[in-house]
Amino acid sequence: MTPNTQASPHSNAAPLDRAKQLAATLLSERGEASGALVARELHQVLRILDGSDRHGFQRYLASEFQPDTAALRAAAERYLADTSAEAAAALAQAADPPRQELLRRMNMAPGGTGALVAMRSELAAHLRSEPELKLLDADLKHLFASWFNRGFLELRRIDWQSPAAVLAKLIAYEAVHAIKGWDDLRRRLAPDRRCFAFFHPALPGEPLIFVEVALVEGLATAVAPLLSQDSDEETAGTQAARVDTAIFYSISNCQDGLRGVSFGNLLIKQVVEELQAEFPQLKRFSTLSPIPGFRRWLTQRLADGSDPDAAQLTEARQRRAARADQLARQHRAPCDPGILRHHGQLSLRPRQHRGQP
Repeated sequence: MTPNTQASPHSNAAPLDRAKQLAATLLSERGEASGALVARELHQVLRILDGSDRHGFQRYLASEFQPDTAALRAAAERYLADTSAEAAAALAQAADPPRQELLRRMNMAPGGTGALVAMRSELAAHLRSEPELKLLDADLKHLFASWFNRGFLELRRIDWQSPAAVLAKLIAYEAVHAIKGWDDLRRRLAPDRRCFAFFHPALPGEPLIFVEVALVEGLATAVAPLLSQDSDEETAGTQAARVDTAIFYSISNCQDGLRGVSFGNLLIKQVVEELQAEFPQLKRFSTLSPIPGFRRWLTQRLADGSDPDAAQLTEARQRRAARADQLARQHRAPCDPGILRHHGQLSLRPRQHRGQP
């Protein structure tokens, strides 16, 4: 149900109570202009809350603003009696929680989108211990999937001439191969390298996701040479003229509050188009990505004897003992079919906590 609490113009309530009052008032506003003013004031109050009060407000959003039970029951009974499109639409409308409309109105304030993304990022730490917060998390994810659809995303190439603030964020957000300072970053933005990112107008200067690409001759068999800082600008420029292969070796999501909102496939597809236009001679596009924990997981399976293929895998490991370090560094050494099968099992298994695959 929707709270009826109204905020008085000169309320002396504590900040958390004031935020709750403003939220209830915001949902009751009919005019867009007045709603934007209330949304702005609500965000101003939220900014002064400490972590405990912000969490209290999040619990308030999750527990209140539920669908009207009687209206939802009536719509469901109508749909069961008459499975028409109109009845289905009425049921969907009745099931839509007022909380989603409140979040939409909170988004009207300047900086509202960024504040809501930050709110969802904070929620992540509490979802396991407070399952009721998953309702708020799900509503935010649902809205973000619409607000951050392809029509609103801007693809930009990032190079050494990009703003320093954006370059610094690449170093901070890189999640696959840590960028070891400005010299390392400069090598990754050299003439035979490319970096592209999606941006959104509601989060100016904040990359949502970025991908790093190495332009090389032939398929790469290891990531280490791609990350080497040995080449200078002139050599990199010469190499760029001879490339025939694009290796996507790192992709990093930058906003934890947008987890679960899909950007990666779309980004890679659009970057392929950009590279094909710039380098018509490119013949191959490939990825070279690590599988964290694979070797540790496989070794444990062999040690505890829990796998029916343990004997076969042990023999394969012994045959390749001399090349184990190469495999750990992601060299493309020939693999026994049993190893490949287990690699596939691990790749498809959801990641668990504490670093376990």
